[in-house]
Amino acid sequence: MRILHVYKDYYPVIGGIENYIKILAEYQVKQGFDVQVLTTSLSGKTTQENINGVKVVKAARLLEFARTPISLSMLRWVRRINADIAHLHFPYPLGEFAHFFFGKAAKTVITYHSDIIKQRVLLQVYKPLLMKVLGKADRIIATSPKYIETSPFLSRLKHKCTVIPLGIDIDRFSNPDKAMVDKIRRQYLQSPLVLFVGRLRYFKGLKYLIDAMKSVDALLLIAGTGPEERFLREQVLKEYLTEKVVFLGDVSDSDLPSYYGACDLFVLPASHRSEAFGTVLIEAMAADKAVISTELGTGTSFINLHNNTGLVVPPQNSQELAGAINVLLKDSALRENFAYNARKRAAEFSAKRMNERIIELYRGIVA
Repeated sequence: MRILHVYKDYYPVIGGIENYIKILAEYQVKQGFDVQVLTTSLSGKTTQENINGVKVVKAARLLEFARTPISLSMLRWVRRINADIAHLHFPYPLGEFAHFFFGKAAKTVITYHSDIIKQRVLLQVYKPLLMKVLGKADRIIATSPKYIETSPFLSRLKHKCTVIPLGIDIDRFSNPDKAMVDKIRRQYLQSPLVLFVGRLRYFKGLKYLIDAMKSVDALLLIAGTGPEERFLREQVLKEYLTEKVVFLGDVSDSDLPSYYGACDLFVLPASHRSEAFGTVLIEAMAADKAVISTELGTGTSFINLHNNTGLVVPPQNSQELAGAINVLLKDSALRENFAYNARKRAAEFSAKRMNERIIELYRGIVA
């Protein structure tokens, strides 16, 4: 089977969707499929690479508009690549446009990662084509049942949707380096430790978590960098929280499981629906940690079950976040019970299970 993945970026660019495509593409190669990824380069030149057996075409990037890379070369390449399945990763309007008008693939699958949230004006222009793209797809993969119900687009196309949650390498996070875990605990003698992991972007809601730390007797570790970092650092200074908040910067993949292992509690304080799933919740749960997330009507509260694997609170509410953190930090028995349930639930979100279900979907469509 010939499979073509289409999205704006690919490894070594790091991001949730980029990592998802990499996991799928490399697994599919190991299963004997002919796999190509069509993406955009970070320069004005088109390159062709082989990355871990995956054939990657990085089409020349002309410019970037509204966080969307524009590549005329991509339009030419999508015409040239024959595939049995084109797997689009939404949202990337140029990729969807290119495939809709010029694509050669026999069948189309779309993983619907997130609604378009921030570019609302542009969405109104793109909306008619988007409905045609979704309507033409043979199958749409949604990452949680909640997103089908709450998305203004997926809710109209329930008959085309299949729920296949994102998956991770569970074992990597459930077996951290114990020596590294102990080293982290010794480095931050203040106890307990609250952890956040992710890109520092507006929809992560970190400003509410930082504000909540005024009422929490703990140390917050923030792992990640991003466009909001300067604003968040200024907030920490203005609110005199330098003794309670530590910016770790980007933590390496090899060290990340140890930070999950060292923390007492993990918090994802997402504030907007752009946080469509929340893979970091699974990582923390696989590391045997209770978690706190927010109710966005997305995958976050599909992963984290309220009063079972952790607590779910309203978004954009520092007081509720502080209350939930204090409840779990003060009640070790409750926290341990949630952590036990969390580890069991994390097993349902393995990369192996995700990959197998997607290949089964491909085969059903081609058949």
